[in-house]
Amino acid sequence: MQKRNNISLSLYQPDIPQNVGAAMRLCACLGIRLNLIEPFGFAWKEKEFRRAGMDYIDLVDYQRFSSWEKFCDDHMGRIILMTTKGAVAYTDFEFQDGDTLLAGRESAGVPENVHDRADHRIFIPMHGQARSMNVINASAMITGEALRQIAKGQ
Repeated sequence: MQKRNNISLSLYQPDIPQNVGAAMRLCACLGIRLNLIEPFGFAWKEKEFRRAGMDYIDLVDYQRFSSWEKFCDDHMGRIILMTTKGAVAYTDFEFQDGDTLLAGRESAGVPENVHDRADHRIFIPMHGQARSMNVINASAMITGEALRQIAKGQ
């Protein structure tokens, strides 16, 4: 079994339970922690997550936070906000061990106070008039790049 990676993925007030299930599976497969920041845009029913996520809910290291403030109180390390309003393309950003990758709500992103709290804001360059990707697809791309960089630096 491989060692657990020391970066994490955080979902800010997710709206879509299927995306949370996909994030659980992504984090379990990559060996990274998942942080879920409430309130959610759906009712949390662990039985349904177990059914949708198969056995991955038992494999993922995840924690739920009742609010953004509680998450910030517990958080250590840099917060890297993945946003269409980012300043640096994710491929030009230098990730570090211990980074937290933060994804916003599917319907609204994150409010200004969360933007202000983030240490860095990164984006995925889009083709043509496309605006954004599915939050978990984007998270997977950026997480893969972060893990690649961190492994290369070791």
